[in-house]
Amino acid sequence: MELSVVEIGNVLTRTSGYLHTVSSHSLQPYRGCSFGRALCGVGCYVQHNGHLTHGRPWGSFLELRQNAAESYRAHVAAERRWARAARGRFAIFMSSATEPFLPQEFRYGVTRGVLEAMLDEPPDLLILQTHSHRVAEYLPLYLQLLRVGELRVHLSIETDREQIAGLPPHASSVDARFAAARALKQAGVPVVITVSPLLPIADPERFFERVAEAADAVVIDHFIGGDGSPDGGRTRRTELPAAMSAIDPESLGLEYRERMVAIAQRHLPGRVGVNIDGFAGRWLTAPVQRS
Repeated sequence: MELSVVEIGNVLTRTSGYLHTVSSHSLQPYRGCSFGRALCGVGCYVQHNGHLTHGRPWGSFLELRQNAAESYRAHVAAERRWARAARGRFAIFMSSATEPFLPQEFRYGVTRGVLEAMLDEPPDLLILQTHSHRVAEYLPLYLQLLRVGELRVHLSIETDREQIAGLPPHASSVDARFAAARALKQAGVPVVITVSPLLPIADPERFFERVAEAADAVVIDHFIGGDGSPDGGRTRRTELPAAMSAIDPESLGLEYRERMVAIAQRHLPGRVGVNIDGFAGRWLTAPVQRS
């Protein structure tokens, strides 16, 4: 993997499109992702962004934004003023196009530096989106951040299967991610498990029972409508749909998502989010009615 060190002008990007109703800004401590060749990288929508990849295979490069914390400090006041005027609050989604808790993070500390900068200049809301159980290693920082603003950890657990035939292994095991979610929740950090993209689940009742034990809420998001294309066209060009179909052909349709949402609602009533509403913290308040 190609590793490089770069400097970023403004690390705070004003959101549009998919994230517009979720947060006022996104923040990427890295560019690229060393998880790109793991299971989560197979269907990752970011790999289709030619502006970001410049034709490079996803998972083959990682840029460390070494001045991310300094950039945050330099721009936070202006971006906060804009966000509160234009969006009502200064909310950051970290991250939408990379993984904040890559193995390299625990050598270079780019994400840690940004989080420490936020202790002095906190956003109104910080959403930490991750596929890694190592998110729990910064627990003391989260407890400090909760004293100065709102924080949610979104931890992706797409399935209960530790292996899916034909696809690479998870970057972080299912059991390790559940353990991290439980540890954060028990310490008082709000945790949302994001089942995104929804993959075939072997035992849905037990899976969502585990989710209810480990998290405060759940988001369920299918690749249809969730990969940045209305019909899931981006994902259909990857290996993911064929691997899903080999396990359960019904998992390729939105009817499968609705069935999983109904099961989740039994275990987490009023704490189930679907697609973009879930990422924005808008939960269903009543069980889904299915015909």
